[in-house]
Amino acid sequence: MENKFKLKSEFKPAGDQPKAIKSLVDGLKKGEKHQTLLGVTGSGKTFTVANVIEKVQKPTLVLAHNKTLAAQLAQEYREFFPDAAVHYFVSYYDYYQPEAYMPVTDTYIEKETQINEEIDRLRHAATQALLTRKDVIIVASVSAIYGLGNPVEYEKVNLKIEKGLKITRADFIRKLIGIYFERTPADLTPGKFRAMGNVLEIMPVNEKVIYRIELEGSSISEINKIDAISRMILEAGIESFFLFPAKHFVTPEAEKKRAAADIKVELTKQLANFKRAGKVLEHERLKRRTNYDLALIKEIGYTSGIENYSRHFDGRKEGEPPYTLLSYFPKDFLTIIDESHVTVPQLGGMYAGDRSRKTTLVDFGFRLPSAVDNRPLNFEEFEERVGQSIYTSATPGVYEGENSKNIVEQVIRPTGLLDPEIDVRPVVEKGKYKGQITDFINETEKTIKKGGRVIATTLTKKMAEDLSEYLKEKGVKAEYLHSDIKTIERIGILTEFRKGGFDVLVGVNLLREGLDLPEVVLIGILDADKEGFLRSETSLIQTIGRAARNVDGHVILYADKITNSMEKAMSETDRRRKLQLAYNKKHDITPKTIIKAIKDITDQMRTDHQKSVETLLTIDRELYKKNPKKLIAHKEKVMNNAVKILDFETAAIIRDEIRVLTQNQ
Repeated sequence: MENKFKLKSEFKPAGDQPKAIKSLVDGLKKGEKHQTLLGVTGSGKTFTVANVIEKVQKPTLVLAHNKTLAAQLAQEYREFFPDAAVHYFVSYYDYYQPEAYMPVTDTYIEKETQINEEIDRLRHAATQALLTRKDVIIVASVSAIYGLGNPVEYEKVNLKIEKGLKITRADFIRKLIGIYFERTPADLTPGKFRAMGNVLEIMPVNEKVIYRIELEGSSISEINKIDAISRMILEAGIESFFLFPAKHFVTPEAEKKRAAADIKVELTKQLANFKRAGKVLEHERLKRRTNYDLALIKEIGYTSGIENYSRHFDGRKEGEPPYTLLSYFPKDFLTIIDESHVTVPQLGGMYAGDRSRKTTLVDFGFRLPSAVDNRPLNFEEFEERVGQSIYTSATPGVYEGENSKNIVEQVIRPTGLLDPEIDVRPVVEKGKYKGQITDFINETEKTIKKGGRVIATTLTKKMAEDLSEYLKEKGVKAEYLHSDIKTIERIGILTEFRKGGFDVLVGVNLLREGLDLPEVVLIGILDADKEGFLRSETSLIQTIGRAARNVDGHVILYADKITNSMEKAMSETDRRRKLQLAYNKKHDITPKTIIKAIKDITDQMRTDHQKSVETLLTIDRELYKKNPKKLIAHKEKVMNNAVKILDFETAAIIRDEIRVLTQNQ
């Protein structure tokens, strides 16, 4: 039976949602290319879009402007569509320093990266879902417009492994290596396999389970899916399964040879250009670099910076755009651009910055001219490749306004919640410096005593860090959050904040869009009268909106004068409050704070070690409920026995179990 989107929720569309859903669905049926959902914070924009997805039944790309927001949206769509394939696709770099050259100081910076293997696994899961089913939602960052392997080659070389398949052990191993799987005698990780006699065990790149294949003679006799930690059989007697390549960039051997020949031709041409121009240093630099890379590609099939030759490996022409995540989608798909006032400009700005950096590398002989074609899509190319688009934002930008024939306003919140009350407080009063920090701390302490959480927004990262430390010195549990903090850590901090691990979250513009924090009661906007990007009308409305999910929501603007942006933001907030009040009165609604389960995508990114510790402890706690100390003593004995027989993996798991049990005593 064909997979279909089936929305599951205890809620029904209410407020402005039914009208918005109907209008957007009608627009899609009419073939509208661009539509905008102007939805205030807390009005349930994601729920509205989920209803639209269910009604149109199209594979959907949801674009977000940062990884944290993408993670939150992925979790929300998973809850709405538990039976569908909802995946998370963001850059797999925890750290990324691009290759660059600064002519003024004659400084060359080598590319430096740190890859997050868990995110890489999720990327593979996303592309494989797109190639195998229809009910797919991919929540992605702007990583979606960057180069990815050719989907045709990626799909073409997948292996169908089935019971009874005639294949020798040696041929099977060769086929696995041919699709970039690595052989290991140690523990399996995604993209690796091990061979023991007539048994092969493989861990695919998209899931952390092991497929155990038994060979009898020259054919497959048995296929079982087993748990990677417990070794328990999850599914026995599997008839067949598909195994996709362990890398997105797949190039057949014949194509590699053709690519190498093309690179040599381009090198000869560029060296001649440098020679004519009298650029001796650039000539020698490019010659050595490229020949070294070609030698490595020939010997081991890879070299650092191989992506700079991607045009040749893909067989693309000069200037032709790269394959991206969008290439994996079927022709007719739906695109949702979340917080579009930020995401659209971000999508439009990627190409120019990348090209400027690459052009400098080419001009000074660090790279061949084809390196500039290893790039993100420009905005025109992006527009050509996406499907019908719905932009969602509380403050749509100029692009959405000019292109959307249908702009649907969703101001009424089904919960009855109002936009927060706004209080403007001067920093200098009657000629004396009053100080925004002192006042903010006083208000913070009052809020925390009542069980609420607090957000403070500053103008710089340094201010965020300093304020966080100052609050801690004053006995207030606080943490800061900004773009230097790694993806998974950011999500973890937000989850801990919601759980009450600390009371005050301090940040810069990262806190503006899409953060769903219903526990937040107070927001302090410091230096609100400093006109600029962070204190524009749009920024202020977005920040104020963070307090719109709590019935006691309150915002303090610290300012000595009312700027034009402040005036507009306060006026729009007041307009929305009046509309909501009228709706509440008409329908006899008493506003209630949003109650939302605290979940995050990092749950699926925990290590196998952590998961096994937690699973085993759950079982043991039940058995030793009446005598926890006896459980610890038993664990210590088992751990020591494991050490004696050199089973250090088991000993490490039990050690961490004891640590958790001791902390909970």
